[in-house]
Amino acid sequence: MVIATGFFDGVHIGHRLVIDKLVKTAAEKGDESMVITFWPHPRNVLQSGARSLRLLSSMDEKKAMLSSLGVNHIEVLEFTREFSRMSAVEYLRDIVIGRFGGRTIILGYDNRFGRDSDDAKSSAAAAENLGLEVVHADMASLRNGMAVSSTKIRSCLEAGDVELASGMLGYEYSLFGVVVAGNRIGRTMGFPTANMQLYEPLKQVPGNGVYHVSVDTLGRKWDGMCNIGTHPTVGSGNMRTIETNIFGFDEDIYGLDIRVTFRKKIRDEVRFESIDALRNQLGLDKALCESLKNSYL
Repeated sequence: MVIATGFFDGVHIGHRLVIDKLVKTAAEKGDESMVITFWPHPRNVLQSGARSLRLLSSMDEKKAMLSSLGVNHIEVLEFTREFSRMSAVEYLRDIVIGRFGGRTIILGYDNRFGRDSDDAKSSAAAAENLGLEVVHADMASLRNGMAVSSTKIRSCLEAGDVELASGMLGYEYSLFGVVVAGNRIGRTMGFPTANMQLYEPLKQVPGNGVYHVSVDTLGRKWDGMCNIGTHPTVGSGNMRTIETNIFGFDEDIYGLDIRVTFRKKIRDEVRFESIDALRNQLGLDKALCESLKNSYL
């Protein structure tokens, strides 16, 4: 078995270099490929910034992406405090080799595992000492030389830079959830919205603002605009919501699945002096989004 191991949050372009190397190496050896990943995220268990942790992919999304890249087997290990105390040698000997029959391991540029492993170099040494063949994958970077990481992608999304985040992910970022009842204020202004509740509560939500999006629901795809924020024009202290106006759409989808894919942030969320001023701006927002439909790769 040829194995890669890690959390692989978002399965971004750096992860994809590892997965590509995994699948190709397995094919060359006439072997099968496996990804060993974990749940929950280690920070949730070890309390290191757990409250601020947000994920780029749910477990179901991660599995689907890994499978689409050609991985034969995906194993999810429960990450516990006891598990976190394993050394690199124990993890490789007992899990990678002992449980899953690993003979070759693929390592990314910052791949490390075990409580005593400080970097990829020490992880590689531990693997080689146990007789595992080590194959190194390249580091992914953007044209500006920025190394790609899940942490940097989360920061981009928090800042509303969904385009840079998508460049590092290798695909457009999306949120998946169910349509729930909202306050219906948008409908009174001629811009009805689908209010989303996420299936994965820890999923990273882009920063407050208005975005051009595409929407998947009822088995079809639509264009739209999504507002993330607290509706400062119609009141104070409102809860943060994710609401999407779907262009040319007027069907009842309460209780149904919706996926909102982010294409471009068009403005910040601001407080307008009146409902009329907000309505006028929404008209401008929609016109801008419609003009952007065919401007993406």
